Amino acid sequence: MTGSGSNLRGGARAALLAWSIAWPVAWLAAAGGPALAASAAQPGQTVGLPVGAQLPVGLYVVNLSSFGVRGTRPRDSATNVNLPTFAWATPWTVAGARLQFFFTQPVAAASAQGAPYQSGIGQPLLAAQLAWDLGGDLGVSYLFGGYLPIETRFLTQSASLSHRFAASYTGNDWNLTANLLYGVFLDTRSPLGTLYPDYLNLDLTATRKFGRWQVGAVAFGSTDLPTGVARYRPQGQIAVGGLVGYNFGPVNLQAYVTHDVVERNYGGREIRGWLRVIVPLYQDKGEVEPNRTLVTRRQAE
Repeated sequence: MTGSGSNLRGGARAALLAWSIAWPVAWLAAAGGPALAASAAQPGQTVGLPVGAQLPVGLYVVNLSSFGVRGTRPRDSATNVNLPTFAWATPWTVAGARLQFFFTQPVAAASAQGAPYQSGIGQPLLAAQLAWDLGGDLGVSYLFGGYLPIETRFLTQSASLSHRFAASYTGNDWNLTANLLYGVFLDTRSPLGTLYPDYLNLDLTATRKFGRWQVGAVAFGSTDLPTGVARYRPQGQIAVGGLVGYNFGPVNLQAYVTHDVVERNYGGREIRGWLRVIVPLYQDKGEVEPNRTLVTRRQAE
């Protein structure tokens, strides 16, 4: 039984190591070395979406799948991340804002420096958002949610709160969006003793629609916030890239590629490809702009 438990702990640690290298997550070296850690929310996960704008009333399924390779030594490290999300834009308003709900269940696989892949589910996110239409095609939103605790020992485990502040301009076929994500862990240490720092992520989008097509630039950055732990090594990155989207009618697709231009304590820069599928299960057709690549309300109201 002792040997079996040791193998399980080793597998969990290998998964955490892979994730700390390829996507921010906490890892404590087996020899008691300094912790590597970063955000519970995958940096870059909201780029391409006008998250400051109101959704048309309806129910949506959105899946974002990405595959990234980080240039670590002696071998590259890789991750595949899937973020299936259910979104419900209600007809209700609170303080003049549309009330919207989201549920995300991450599923991921990671390989550290060519080691066998470790896979598992991550912490589910439950969130509510208030989105205000300010007029002039400008919208702002505030999302509050939580990543629920999980005991898979894959990815982060401790519960955390997520605050997201977004602003979007969607006039003249543009999507100009900035989304600031602020995460706060409720427990600063995992059951394995890993340090969980609070974090900031910033996702940026500047795209334009041409008929059914959408093209433009995207960027994101992430950083751990100070912990007060002397031997802690904070992680951070800045990545830039390009996006192409197309509206097939019932299904909207977006694809983008990003590349790190700055990284801190990841062991190398990452290049990542992303594919997003947006499927409206139900929409209030009176609010939907025809042939839009993005899920937003009519721009000329």
